[in-house]
Order: sequence, then C-alpha cells, then structure tokens
Amino acid sequence: MTRESDVDDVLTFWFETLSPGQWFRRDDALDATIATRFGALLEAARQGELAHWRDSSSGSGNDDGNHHQSDRGRLAEIIVIDQFSRNVYRNEARAFSHDPQALVLAQEAVRLGCDERLSLKERPFLYMPWMHSESLIVHRDAVRLFGQPGLERHLDVEHRHLAILERFGRYPHRNDALGRHSTPEELAFLTTPGSSF
Repeated sequence: MTRESDVDDVLTFWFETLSPGQWFRRDDALDATIATRFGALLEAARQGELAHWRDSSSGSGNDDGNHHQSDRGRLAEIIVIDQFSRNVYRNEARAFSHDPQALVLAQEAVRLGCDERLSLKERPFLYMPWMHSESLIVHRDAVRLFGQPGLERHLDVEHRHLAILERFGRYPHRNDALGRHSTPEELAFLTTPGSSF
C-alpha cells in the first residue's frame, strides 16, 4: 500500500537529494540505496498499482491544485518506472522491460498538457521514455519534444541516441542484458567512447 507522501519522496529524492551528476552515472552504492528505499514502489508501479498518482481529484479542490497534484504524480510514476528500474536492475533485462509502459504513461501525460506545467528541470524526465525507446518513429517525436527552448543540452543527447538507432536499429549496449547477439560492427562500436548511455 503506497502512502500519500510517496510522490513527494520520489520527487524530493530525485531532484533535491541527488545532484544532476548522479542521475546518469553508474554508482553501485546509489543503485543499492534506490533498491532499498524505492524497490517496493518500483514493483507496485510495474504492476500498475500507482494509477491513483495520476488522479487529479486528489488535489487541493481547485483546478490548478488538481492539475499540480496529478502532474507531480504522473512525473513521479514515470521516474520510478523509467529511471529507478535502470538503477535497481542494472545490467539485467528487467532494466528495460517496462520502457513501453513508461512511454505510454508519458505520452498520455503530454497529451493532457502535463509537460507544459512542469519546470524545465522536471520536464526532461517526463520525456525520457521517448529517448529510451528503440523506435525511430518515437524518436522523431522525441526530437520535437527535446527541441523546446531550455532543453538544448537534452536535445544534443537525443540526437546522439538517434544516431545510434539510425545506424544499428537498436542500442547495442543493451544487447548483453537482453540476450541479443551483437554484430561485429556493434562490437567494434561498443569499444568507442559514447557508445553506452
């Protein structure tokens, strides 16, 4: 059973406790901390048990408050599924197994205008499921989303992800975890800087 404070716990940890340098850097101690602190929430999210986090009726009684609560809940759920899974299940297939779920949740949030009400610091993590996708169709939309003013640094990273997909049709650095056979070209690529994210 999740608590009302869980949304705040997730967002405070991700945006205030951690520094931006910790978001994407491998750190075994941080992975262990996230597994201990948020592992049960991750499993609840993977089972679809956090739908109430998206409920706009749980806000302060006015439309702005309702949107704010719903937006924060949606963002927290996506961070749990899309980011925490990568920490908790690093180098395992499970790290990527719910990427489609995260993408659908993020697409729904954008359709409802949630991203427009988030800060520039928060918004990229609503969009991250697009970047994590191995679909070129999805990445065409990702370029548009990350192309907004203030997200230039993230747009550069998106272009690097897209270039890998255009070359290989997938992210080669996931092959081992997913049990996929790497081609000689992919193996050569994986020895170069910037081949893994």
